[in-house]
Amino acid sequence: MRAIGYVRVSTDKQADRGVSLEAQNEKVRAMATVHGAELIDVVVDAGESAKSLARPGMERVLAMVRTGTIDMVIVAKLDRLTRSVKDLAVLLELFQRRNVSLVSVAEALDTGSAAGRLLLNIMVSVSQWEREAIGERTRDAMRHKKVNLQEFCGNAPYGYRLAADQKHVEPDATEQAIVKKILNARRCGKSMRVIADNLNRRGLRTRSGSPWRFEYVARVAKQREAACPGN
Repeated sequence: MRAIGYVRVSTDKQADRGVSLEAQNEKVRAMATVHGAELIDVVVDAGESAKSLARPGMERVLAMVRTGTIDMVIVAKLDRLTRSVKDLAVLLELFQRRNVSLVSVAEALDTGSAAGRLLLNIMVSVSQWEREAIGERTRDAMRHKKVNLQEFCGNAPYGYRLAADQKHVEPDATEQAIVKKILNARRCGKSMRVIADNLNRRGLRTRSGSPWRFEYVARVAKQREAACPGN
């Protein structure tokens, strides 16, 4: 059985966390011995990120997989291969199609067996779920902060300005007065276009200093309803 090892570090600091190229190399060679495989080479990607598969060393490994030069790819840890669930799925599909086993030392994983493939599929599914769950929680938290004006990311809504800490917002007296005129006019049944014309006639301008347009009046009214749904 012919095997190729793959090792990677993205920064020099990783050497302090037990994933130095030397440490990975030793683990790969030991695992090749355990499997009784002929280790053709250990391919190195130094200073390369795992955000994509576009790495010199990785491209060499994939070329060997596609040409049938090797039967096994050995890594010290799965995240040395890739940190992307999507890319890992692509690699697994290619390996399976070419009858190449993926062996990871840290995870005690060998896709050469049905049990190994099942375990890896479970790991991939859990990782995908975890990433999506974190994304949902982050979006929900930011939406809550934005609606309640607790902590705002981006431009503050009209009627407010960023506070000194650059995270929270506070009322802007001038803009609040204009917002009040807009809301009062809306309660009287005035159209957005009429409200914009009235504001311009009074010499009032938008935050950017441009004349009011009905689209901007509508946006300000909508922002106020979202920030203060009870008003």
